[in-house]
Parts: sequence; structure tokens; C-alpha cells
Amino acid sequence: MGKRAREGTYLGSLVRMAVPILKAAERQCPRTGPGARPDIPDWVMAGLIMIATMQKKKSKAAQHRFLVERRRQIANWLGSKAFPSRATYYRRYRSAHKFFRAAVRVQGERALAERVTDAQEVAVDKSLVAAQGKPWHNRDRQAGRVPAGVDRQAAWGFSEHAGWTYGYSFEVVVSSTPQATVFPLLASADVASASEPRSFRKKIAELPSSTRHVCADAGYDANYLGEAVEFDEQGRRTGRRFLCPENPRHNQRRKTKPCSADAARAHSRGLRRQRRAFLKSARGRRLYARRKKTVEPFHQWFKSLFELDHRVWHRGLDNNRTQLLSALFVYQLLVRYNHKRGQRNGRLRWIMDAL
Repeated sequence: MGKRAREGTYLGSLVRMAVPILKAAERQCPRTGPGARPDIPDWVMAGLIMIATMQKKKSKAAQHRFLVERRRQIANWLGSKAFPSRATYYRRYRSAHKFFRAAVRVQGERALAERVTDAQEVAVDKSLVAAQGKPWHNRDRQAGRVPAGVDRQAAWGFSEHAGWTYGYSFEVVVSSTPQATVFPLLASADVASASEPRSFRKKIAELPSSTRHVCADAGYDANYLGEAVEFDEQGRRTGRRFLCPENPRHNQRRKTKPCSADAARAHSRGLRRQRRAFLKSARGRRLYARRKKTVEPFHQWFKSLFELDHRVWHRGLDNNRTQLLSALFVYQLLVRYNHKRGQRNGRLRWIMDAL
């Protein structure tokens, strides 16, 4: 009985701490368009999914069953008696990733306001997680064969760490300022083949105003990303720098047009040379070295905490988007809770085990 009480205390504290963030996220992404609003608000659904994620219930059936068993207690924590049927939970789960993407951003802003971390320097990276079941090899796909157990919505992706992986991916922007807590500030989830430049481009406008340096690996090497980071829509410098190694091109021997033939291209080349020179400088190398100590280890910490080392929890893109982003939201919450209690030694697994 004493153990159950302690578990409820930890879980209840975390849920109450999350409620203001979830409500703020709903205000920032209100429902629009025709039709009546759902009986159960988005923030309540997100709260239920968050609780199930904390408990590492890896199927939607197990999640709903756990929530039903503790319905009264959860209603007190959330301050809402609204509760979904099984069919409603399954349906709303698939679309909750849009809400969690906003909730991760809101909680990142809250963490900066609470001085949990510092976003003067940030790093962006994508990580792959294998799908459930067998991989769908190209030879079978081209022949129209679908082996038993294949998740058709997954895709192939490549990373230097994991090699070729058939599955899904998540991308995070984490704080990498020296002496600051590594904290995910922005996030998204997609199939493993998702383009890093395209997914990060949508996050540039959401970077914290305090950010001055953005580090990325060669997979993000694109002129338009560097210029979007370093210049605003009016063409004025933002005061930020984009540190990204160049991805080898196969057209380096091809003769280029004279600069006078294309002023825009010449301007981009000049900016690219400036970024290259800064990255090669002593300061640039020192700043970029922080990436290997922050965002790359973060992937390992996060996957280990939520048992994503081998495969995702669900089948289907939208289901896994919701799970990955809800887990990232929980990770943020655990770091904030740890900081609030004065613990700065990364006791996240201890807190999770006590829930």
C-alpha cells in the first residue's frame, strides 16, 4: 500500500505539472474549420496519452485498460471527468501527434523561462528507430510481395550510427550550451526516409530568440537552411550562425557559370564560403564539438528510457508519431520535475521506475 501511495504521488505531481503546459499548447493550436468541437478537449486526450506513455504501456489496448482502471484518480489529477471510449481513444491517438508537437515547443519555452536550460547554442539531429515486424525489402516491394508482419507505412533510412534501417525517425533540436542541461526544445517524427533539411526548415522560425549558434551534421547541408538561420525574411542578419560540415557533391569538377551570370547564386556561394571559414576556425570547431556531447548522446538516453533501442511501440506512421512525440514531452517533463526538486544529476530513470 505504501509503495502504491508513493507511485501515485510521483505520477500525480507530474500530471499536475503538465496540465498548464497542455492547456497552453491547446490555446496555441486551436481547432479550426467546420464541425463541432469534440466533447473531450485535446489537452485532456494528450494528458491521458502522456500518462500511458509514462507507464510504458506499449499497445493502445494496454494503455486504455490502464487508464480505465485508474479513471477516478486520473480525473482528480487532470481536473476533468471526461473520458474516452476505447474506439475514441484509438481514433484520437492517431491524430494527437499534431498537438504533442506544439506541446513540446511550449514546454521548451517554459524550461527556458524557468532557467532549466540555456538555448544560446543548439544542435539538431535525426535518429532512426526500427519498425515492428519484418523489413520490407525493395526486391519484395518491386515484385508486389508483402511479407507477413510488415509495417507498410514504414520506410528505409540510413544513418552513420545504425546503417540502413526500415522504420521511423524523430528529429530534435536540443540545447547544447556549455554547462547547461541537454534539453529537447523542438521535435517532429516521421518515416525513416524523411528529408532532414525539409523537416528542420519548418523548425527554424520556432528557434528560441536567444539562440546564436545552430549545429547540424552534413545531412543538413543546404544553402537555403544556412540562409534561413542567418537571415530573416527581410534579408537582415539574425545574429545567428549555422555550423554544418559540407556534404560532398558529385559535381565539383563541373565548370560553374561566371558569378556575373547569376547574382543570387554568387551571393549564396559567398555566404557558403563564410560559413565554411567560420566552421574551420578555432571557435567554430570548439562550438561544433559540443554536438557530439549533446544531441548524439541524447538519442541514446531517450531511446533507453522509453525502450526504443530495438523497435517502435506501434504500427503505422501516425501512431508512432504520437508515441515518439508524447515520449519526448514526458522526457521534458521529467527534466523539469528533476530540476524543480533540486536534483541536477539526471535521475530520470529513477523517477520513471518509481511511477
